[in-house]
Amino acid sequence: MVVTKDQPTTNTYLLDWVEEMERLCKPDDVYWVDGSDDENKRLTEKSVSDGVLIPLNQTKRPNSFYSRSNPNDVARVEELTFICTPTKAEAGNTNNWMSPDEAYAKLREISSGAMKGRTMYVIPYIMGTADSPFAMIGVEITDSLYVVLNMRIMARIGKLALDRLGDSSSFNRGMHTVADCDPSRRYICQFPQDDMIWSVGSGYGGNALLGKKCLSLRIASYHGHKQGWLAEHMMLLEAVSPEGETHFIAGAFPSASGKTNLAMLVPPPEFAGWKIRTIGDDIAWMRVGDDGRLYAVNPEAGFFGVAPGTNQHTNPVAMKMLERDCIFTNVALTPDMDVWWEGMDGPTTDLIDWRGKPWKRGSKEPAAHPNSRFTAPMDNNPALSRYAKEPRGVPISAILWGGRRSTTVPLVLEAFNWTHGVYLGATAGAETTAAITGAVGRIRRDPMAMLAFIGYDAGAYFAHWLSMFGRMTHPPKMFLVNWFRKGDDGRYLWPGYGQNMRVLKWIIDRSVGRAGAEETPLGYVPGVADLDLRGIDTSPDAIEGALRIDRAEWEKELEAHGDWFDRLGGTVPDALRLQRRLLLASLKAVS
Repeated sequence: MVVTKDQPTTNTYLLDWVEEMERLCKPDDVYWVDGSDDENKRLTEKSVSDGVLIPLNQTKRPNSFYSRSNPNDVARVEELTFICTPTKAEAGNTNNWMSPDEAYAKLREISSGAMKGRTMYVIPYIMGTADSPFAMIGVEITDSLYVVLNMRIMARIGKLALDRLGDSSSFNRGMHTVADCDPSRRYICQFPQDDMIWSVGSGYGGNALLGKKCLSLRIASYHGHKQGWLAEHMMLLEAVSPEGETHFIAGAFPSASGKTNLAMLVPPPEFAGWKIRTIGDDIAWMRVGDDGRLYAVNPEAGFFGVAPGTNQHTNPVAMKMLERDCIFTNVALTPDMDVWWEGMDGPTTDLIDWRGKPWKRGSKEPAAHPNSRFTAPMDNNPALSRYAKEPRGVPISAILWGGRRSTTVPLVLEAFNWTHGVYLGATAGAETTAAITGAVGRIRRDPMAMLAFIGYDAGAYFAHWLSMFGRMTHPPKMFLVNWFRKGDDGRYLWPGYGQNMRVLKWIIDRSVGRAGAEETPLGYVPGVADLDLRGIDTSPDAIEGALRIDRAEWEKELEAHGDWFDRLGGTVPDALRLQRRLLLASLKAVS
């Protein structure tokens, strides 16, 4: 039984649920997390003594630690992630589905006695700021000290969450146990109607930090659909011109398509006076404000980013952010107990790899796992926007749909209207690699970068996006962007990274109607003269190639969009199917 003196709340709904999970999991102890600094110090010391965390070089990275996971538990497991609704139709064709009765039975069987010999930690938390009217309250039960310490970075935890909850029954129940970390007994289940998450068999962040993908996207997207708002896999940035004009941009990008780098962009020297500041790099909740504009908040308190490829060239802001108070997972260790990963600045030496084995330069295996991570507090970001914690969010001027395409998709394309913009997001995607799928160059459609995170049927999700237009008097403009187009020689046509400021400036100018563009059958595209290219070390021919619309490629692309909609089923809105036919007809009319 839970000891009464350890209970920091009188909320009977919460106490009854915690007691129910305690009876099921049979932990040796129950600990309620209060979120205090003293507690963090004690739990960190315990994690070090238990071998959960390894202290890094405290001179180079003060208050930073290293963690190494089970080699079978290093990433999100989409194939073992389920939406558990009464009917399969509610989950749709993009989600794995399991009936709630079947799922609860499996989860209870695996969780029964799973915490014997362990401590059950109860983590009350808030996604969003404590004073935001849009914040969501959750309580995660876990047997992982790693989860507790990472949740402290990624959410607002402890007493302030219980104070806001009061005696209400309205909170997300999140049950997590690493159990025996057996992949054959690993499930990440969301129960939207019950406002419940149950994760077993994994300690990896995306599967175990339940406030992140599970609550803030899958469950939140379901609530947003019912309540008239959007929960999206988007970065948020603030752009301030030398004249002091401020715009806020949201952007959805599939994995490895430049989302975090854009959120922390450093403009090139030619853009002196411009400031790009980060509001968030991964999640945005968006609602229509009283003034008819679309407002967005970042519900997270930290950054849970991919380490490989992060360096002083690609993301100097992130490198500065990682100098202190961080947790690194599955990267490599240097002889002096610093961290290293592929793509990092500085020479490689003899290292200890992410599995704990010696690693030498020239090894065929990577030193850091390709999905190795850092967890960093929001306040570490030296370019953090003053609006990052704005309770009601910031008004969005433009929404970007990103992709990773070596052909077809131009550097930037502006939608004709809201329906066309939703269409561009619904059909966006990225090329796969053999290492991931066994089929190089295959297009993986990732609508709004939400394929793995839509908590209900995708067709209904598209319809919800379309319906948002009727709630707004000043909708943001939408743009498709692609930093990764290649020429015939296989080289990238656009330099990317900080140079993306040039595209961002055009997008901002278009959002207020002061930049030129060429109308094509597919949308508005800048001419070379419409972009600010002062000082860029890229040829005009390469830039023209990055902006080119190839009609033959786009006819094939639009036909593939039809196949994609057919795969999703009959719930795809007629407006999007009609949009595809109109674009195809317009394209053929000028061929």
